Amino acid sequence: MQGFPVAYPGMSIGLLGGSFDPAHEGHAHITREALKRLGLSSVWWLVSPGNPLKTRQPAPMAERIARGRAVMGHPRVIISDIEARLGTRYTAETLQRLMALYPGVRFVWLMGADNLAQFHLWQDWEWIMQNVPVAVFARPGARLEARGARAAEEYARYRLPSGAAALLPRLQPPVWCFLDVPMVNASSTAIRARGEWGG
Repeated sequence: MQGFPVAYPGMSIGLLGGSFDPAHEGHAHITREALKRLGLSSVWWLVSPGNPLKTRQPAPMAERIARGRAVMGHPRVIISDIEARLGTRYTAETLQRLMALYPGVRFVWLMGADNLAQFHLWQDWEWIMQNVPVAVFARPGARLEARGARAAEEYARYRLPSGAAALLPRLQPPVWCFLDVPMVNASSTAIRARGEWGG
């Protein structure tokens, strides 16, 4: 699997997906917290070719990966174009392929609370909840909205207390955890609006 990250059975890998258009300190902050609080072997950023829920398409992949590496210089974090290599369009599809390619590796889906609020709109979102542990990180302005999210309500009984977050990668899904972390108020949209990225 040339061009794919290396992982071995028994490793726990956090997956942070998104357009990263551009990557910023908020992404890096969530990643560092995930490594620390979930006891992950590594975190892979899945830089998506494009977001099916957005009409505006992102900057070229090479630029977004280069920016990601500049923002997140960490030996246990891999900035990757796996989705483009696999030809997958939706998160569930990507996860199914990764689980087949890396048997015995424990994947954990990482996302900000702003994504949890609209998670029920994602293709096959219930498959994701039922097959992969999910860690949700507080994001500025999205904490309360996420708590009332449909996914949070439907899977309330599978929620792991944040104090037990280190167990998350080893537990059988469905299982998810909401982590209150110190806030970093950075957003790709705001960076683009200030004319600091893209056209």
